Formats: sequence, structure tokens, C-alpha cells
Amino acid sequence: MAELTHSTDGSLWAMGQGSSGLRRLFREVAKFGAVGGAGVLVNLGVFNLVRQATDLQVVRASVIATVVAIVFNYVGFRYFTYRDRDKSRRTREMSLFLLFSVIGLVIENGLLYTATYGFGWDSSLQSNIFKFLGIGIATLFRFWSYRTWVFRALPVREEPVAGGGATAAGERLRQRVP
Repeated sequence: MAELTHSTDGSLWAMGQGSSGLRRLFREVAKFGAVGGAGVLVNLGVFNLVRQATDLQVVRASVIATVVAIVFNYVGFRYFTYRDRDKSRRTREMSLFLLFSVIGLVIENGLLYTATYGFGWDSSLQSNIFKFLGIGIATLFRFWSYRTWVFRALPVREEPVAGGGATAAGERLRQRVP
């Protein structure tokens, strides 16, 4: 039987068995994707703007765009995707976010660098394709590292169930599930 706990907002949900954990992960991935998708647009927009407006080399323009997107994404992740996560250690959070973002920046721009200078693929279309692929690969790393190390979940507060433990818990689960 599933163990029942209360979430931080007071709603009741089952842990251990069932699909509630999968639903929470799906919501988290969707929110991460929404912020990340907007961040990709910021990243590619700034990248192309810098490439058109300046004579900077492709990877330098990409690094500038990535830094702008990192700042944009931090705000989105902190105040939308992971707003319910631990906020007590902001300095640690920001330091880890910066560390993992820089690793993502190296992954993202390393692919672009290899395509541009290793293979000579440096047309505007090729640069955008490899910039986009680099963002995708770095995003997988960022999702794992941000949810694991940066925006850590608060411990779930378990509230005692009155009147008999498993029997009362089973009854509450039956009341919640149609």
C-alpha cells in the first residue's frame, strides 16, 4: 500500500506507489521546458543579433548569448520552475547554478567551436544548427544538475494520520482516488 504524506501546500498525495511521483516529474519537466524554451529563444535571438550587429567571431557571440540566457533562466527557474524549493541558502544555490551553467556553456559552445573551427561549418545556418544542438545537449546536463544539486527539494513534512495508521491512511487514499 502507498504511504501517504502531505505536501508543503497541504494537499494529500501518495508516495512510493502509483503515478503521483511521475506526475510531479512531468510537471517539473514541463516547467523546466517552458523556461528553457524561452531561454533558447533568448539565446538564439541574442546570438543572431550579436552576429549581425558586430564583427565578433561566432563562438564569442555565442558565449555572450549563453551568458544572457543563463541570467534569464536563473530568474525563470528560481521564481517559476523551482519556486517551492529550498531558498535558505541563496549563496550556495547561486554558486552551484553558476558552476553548472558554466559547464553547460562549455558543452554548448564546445560543440559550436568544433563544428566551426574543426570542420569549417561556419555559415549562418550551420552556426545556428550547431548552436541549437549544443543547447540541447547542455540542457540535458543542466536539468539533471539543477534539480539534483542547485534547487534541492525541501524535506516532505509528514503529518500523523489520526486513528490507526495504515487503516486510516488507506481510507484517506480511497477518499482522494475516485
